[in-house]
Amino acid sequence: MERPRQRLTGPQTDGSALRPAPAGAELELLVHGVGGATPEKMLDDPRTVRITGDDTAAIFRRAADAGKPAAAQGPRGEPVREAYVWCNLTSGDGTRALWLLLLPFMVVNLAHWMRPATHGRRRTVRFYGVLVRLAALTLTVLFTAAACEVALDLVAWQCAGVPDCARRHTWLGFLSPAVAGDAWWTRPGRRLALAALVPAALTALLWYLSHRTWNAYESHRPMSRDPGPQTDGSALARPGFWYGRRLVARLRAAHTAAGLLTVAAAVAVPTARFDHRPGGPAALDLLGRLLGAALLCCAAAVVCVVCRRGRTERRPDHRLDRHLVRGLPLGALVLLLLTLVHAGWSRPGWRSAGRLPGDAAFGTLMLAQGLLVVVLAVVARDLYRRRPDPRAAGRGLGGPAVALLACALGGVMSGGVAQRVADWLDGTRVLLDGPPVLLTWQASVIPPLLAVLLLLAAHLARRTARLARTERDRVRHEHPGEPEDPARTRRIAHARATATLTDRAPLVIGVLCATTLSLGTVALAGALATGEPPEGAARGTYGVVRAVAETSQALGSWLVGIGFLLFVTWGRRAYRDASARRTIGILWDVGTFWPRAAHPFAPPCYAERAVPDLTWRMATWTARTGGRLVLSGHSQGSVLAASAAWQLGPSARGRVALLTYGSPLERLYGRWFPAHFGPPALAALHRDVACWRNLHRPTDPIGGPVRVPGGRGPEVDHEPLRDPLAYGRTPEHPLPAPVLGHSDYQADPAFARERARLLARLRPDLPTQRPEHPER
Repeated sequence: MERPRQRLTGPQTDGSALRPAPAGAELELLVHGVGGATPEKMLDDPRTVRITGDDTAAIFRRAADAGKPAAAQGPRGEPVREAYVWCNLTSGDGTRALWLLLLPFMVVNLAHWMRPATHGRRRTVRFYGVLVRLAALTLTVLFTAAACEVALDLVAWQCAGVPDCARRHTWLGFLSPAVAGDAWWTRPGRRLALAALVPAALTALLWYLSHRTWNAYESHRPMSRDPGPQTDGSALARPGFWYGRRLVARLRAAHTAAGLLTVAAAVAVPTARFDHRPGGPAALDLLGRLLGAALLCCAAAVVCVVCRRGRTERRPDHRLDRHLVRGLPLGALVLLLLTLVHAGWSRPGWRSAGRLPGDAAFGTLMLAQGLLVVVLAVVARDLYRRRPDPRAAGRGLGGPAVALLACALGGVMSGGVAQRVADWLDGTRVLLDGPPVLLTWQASVIPPLLAVLLLLAAHLARRTARLARTERDRVRHEHPGEPEDPARTRRIAHARATATLTDRAPLVIGVLCATTLSLGTVALAGALATGEPPEGAARGTYGVVRAVAETSQALGSWLVGIGFLLFVTWGRRAYRDASARRTIGILWDVGTFWPRAAHPFAPPCYAERAVPDLTWRMATWTARTGGRLVLSGHSQGSVLAASAAWQLGPSARGRVALLTYGSPLERLYGRWFPAHFGPPALAALHRDVACWRNLHRPTDPIGGPVRVPGGRGPEVDHEPLRDPLAYGRTPEHPLPAPVLGHSDYQADPAFARERARLLARLRPDLPTQRPEHPER
């Protein structure tokens, strides 16, 4: 019997000597997509064994294959199959749904990665990143200021200072002079100091969550390798791309300090206003001025840290700015404590009345966010003109549009929560002055915004119905000679028409941005011009205008309260129910795929764990065996697979074939993240891997063709797969075949056929490269 040929493998990852390995070793590494999957289902075997990894993310094999050597083959000559299960990186118990409350932070972080593709313009690209990081900083300040508005202004200042309100809420009695008399905590400054503990604790909680996830995600070191030459490909190929530990730590320190400084300013401003009055205490006035100057200096330091150079991606950056990471939040905390002590000093004659001075602060924040978004749009448009991409969402304005939505979402949430709390404290709506006028206006724009969205949904529904009627004729022509089933035809046509809604996302974002910008301008102008909430500003106008204003103001706060409950309930269901998770999972997994380059309090990036996992597995297996590996990714798993393939060294990359199916690489990532998944990046990936094949269906609402430009090598995209596999009953399908859409690509015969062709194209006699630069 002829012995199998032997050949040398590529260099070991630890730089050790090369060892011979038998020819013909084949491995298929499966990566699941949105919603997760069990290893039993991925491997089509009820008995599976974890061969490496932990409870968070691991690689499994069939129990029958677990004891085989690395160079063995599977049954019937098929490749040994392994399943990488990463669903626990993005799922967990129901408490993980609370991450949804940080949605504005995640959305603004997406804007950082949505810049247009360009070449060379490093300063402009850096300026784009600075603008997004500054917009993210304003969101942290806005959320902390909203918490201060609720705790300091509405509760401690207004309700505790109004006898009737304090008596209605007995838990506030110890803060009210009318209830507790001249007790120690009834002084206004001391009430503010006590209430300031709530937003300070919220800031501390955000710091803790960010620090905990930082240790779990950003601190996983990628495989060390020499950086390749600069190309027009994707930055995802850089060795340090998936290691943002230093930047996240620096931003976390800056945002934590910004939150604490916001709380200190909310206490210091009303205290300073009382001390600055004629005849006020000179010593306290001087101390207040010194504290104000220190707060401004610390705030300037925070802005400087945020504006500093962002990510270092050419090499993994293992350094930490320890003095800054520790000193900046600690300094802000010391200033906050000094401010609280200063505010708690005895000030005879100080009484709480009206609102705390907050209108100017919220107005300034809203104006600053608007200016940042406008400048960001100018910069993005300039980058887009240098290298136009007609497929890019919004013609390069996708990033500014998403940043605007993040700011608007933060404003609406802040205004709605403040208005809801004010309505709860003051059921009669006559006892308290309520939140700042601008926040009331922001909450009042929710009903008209929802009305516009309903009209847009009706338009898309009508357009989809019209497209479905067109698709019916196509379905009939695709199955000539078969008896027609009208219900079956309608079902298939409806699935195809519904799948095209994904391509309408730029229209939805565009309409939403235009409406948000218009309503935001009206809210800011109305608040500044009238100084009253919409209900008060509409007095003396037409009855219809007055009714609309009153209805919008009343509905706004209630909608925020209901929305909050639905948000959390929806999130909990999404984490517990697989079908619900698939509905919203693609949006959430897109948001948490990207590193936290703009906002450190955003939900953690699971890819900073998943991509190194896949890279390590592929690099070590190919180095040990020299065999052929098919990296098989479905849906979001195809994005992880492509990212991991970029991270491989040239020797390992030449032994890897890429099989993607139901992939959003071009349809979603290529359009919205052109700098990293645009046509040049996908073309570079096609050149780098040994071979690549992509499967898609016309009924798939997420996956699609990747449309790799150029004519080098075989085509990447397979022709659209039939779905369903059979129109009527056939000997192969005696029962009606289901419309699969985005799922069960492996059930299609084309899957096994294309996998076999990829393995054949990976030739067993690959030449061995000399280890000039062995990987460490």
